[in-house]
Amino acid sequence: MDVWSSLMDGFSTALTPLNLMYAMIGVILGTAVGVLPGLGPAMTVALLLPVTYALEPTSAFIMFAGIYYGGMYGGSTTSILLNTPGESSSVVTAIEGNKMAKAGRAAQALATAAIGSFVAGTIGTTLLAVCAPIVVKFAVSLGSPSYFAIMMLALLAVTAVLGKSRLRGFASLGLGLAIGLVGLDSVTGQSRLTFGIPLLSDGLDIVVVAVAIFAVGEALWVAAHLRRTPLHIIPVGRPWMGKKDWQRSWKPWLRGTVFGFPFGALPAGGAEIPTFLSYVTEKRLSKHPEEFGHGAIEGVAGPEAANNAAAAGTLTPMLALGLPTNATAAVMLAAFTSYGIQPGPQLFSSQGPLVWALIASLFIGNLLLLLINLPLAPLWAKLLQLPRPYLYAGILFFATLGAYSVNLQAFDLVILLVLGALGFMMRRFGLPVLPLILGVILGPRLEGQLRKTLQLSAGDPAGLFSEPIAVGIYVIIGIILAWPLVLRLIRRNRPAAAPAVPSSPDSHAGPESIHHETTPVQHKQEKP
Repeated sequence: MDVWSSLMDGFSTALTPLNLMYAMIGVILGTAVGVLPGLGPAMTVALLLPVTYALEPTSAFIMFAGIYYGGMYGGSTTSILLNTPGESSSVVTAIEGNKMAKAGRAAQALATAAIGSFVAGTIGTTLLAVCAPIVVKFAVSLGSPSYFAIMMLALLAVTAVLGKSRLRGFASLGLGLAIGLVGLDSVTGQSRLTFGIPLLSDGLDIVVVAVAIFAVGEALWVAAHLRRTPLHIIPVGRPWMGKKDWQRSWKPWLRGTVFGFPFGALPAGGAEIPTFLSYVTEKRLSKHPEEFGHGAIEGVAGPEAANNAAAAGTLTPMLALGLPTNATAAVMLAAFTSYGIQPGPQLFSSQGPLVWALIASLFIGNLLLLLINLPLAPLWAKLLQLPRPYLYAGILFFATLGAYSVNLQAFDLVILLVLGALGFMMRRFGLPVLPLILGVILGPRLEGQLRKTLQLSAGDPAGLFSEPIAVGIYVIIGIILAWPLVLRLIRRNRPAAAPAVPSSPDSHAGPESIHHETTPVQHKQEKP
């Protein structure tokens, strides 16, 4: 009961008119900035940090929390409408969300994202208030071998299910891992893939890479085909979710929440891994797997729920351990220290009113986010009806602005152009872009956990199997890698068991199936 009484006290503080106003400002600013490619909640909090020095700490952090959740939803808006994620955690949403938008279902994609964000954020915040000590204790108990195994599972699972060719998927993953190597070796300090350019010593910022591959690559691809394909105005479609959309979304919302919160609470977690795993899970469990890659609503509902549940989970180690797991939590940690407050085990006892007001404001921010963005879904969807030259010119402008504002260096614009050309070539030759982004995000973390594991085991590879959770995950990885081979053997043995009938009606299906299979190729050759 102590938790609930403290939470009620937090609500009494957060529901004052002044703090409600700051929560509203935070949600609106976070959503508006999250819509811009490359400008995420971390940058917004950092920019507003000096402005809020005159505010009371409680009001300042209530506004920061609104910016955090608003930025998460704003990033999904550009992922769905423009295929340009505003945050790395919104990358997965672009896969199915943009396909839904192009099919005239942008409003439904935005609605399931908004409702899923509300459901997952509410459940995640409740878990933050009730289960924080248990989750933190479990997270601290995991060692480097388990973290390494979790990241390997994320890399292989996502790469294996995306695209029609595993070879192309792993080629894209290899490019991402190579980009992630750029910079100084964390142990020896030697330069890797910097080509003698000092500005590459710190590596490539993930925001610049994601904006280049998605936004610039997509804009170049569309521009290359503007004159070769007729102008097509994308319809907005019905403004609300139908009964079937609700039936297909509510289970992914809950499953995404289950993925998101624990991973967000892990010190090496973040929102990227659970969104990837949520997408893979929904594709495996869906009754309509053929729709994935063409606009499956489950592929939007699950990852968006995982994204926002992870956002709540991220605050668990930040508040209880003083350990940020993403950029926004790191900026909020700096904000705490600027006010002379040190997050950690003593925070709940020394700054109880502030902490519980912050947690209560997360519930309020979630509700405000739903009330503001759900009615605006049809309005956001009408962005797709802008003429493509104006639309993608605006995307390139904001992509350039976002990439430059990360480090305020003109060199990042060169990187943006080079990687944008790479994104264009990947689309040209059919390489999926998501494994590349995943490799850039997880590659450095994967290397760090591998080195820690080998250092602890004195270089013995057996150290990778020193924890039960790691062993269990490696078993899952083995099943993922072996399953296609098992299926191939099963399919090869099936025809031998059933002899072919010469006059079977299926014999007439052969030419038709061949015709249907070759038709898309013919269209692709005719388009250029």
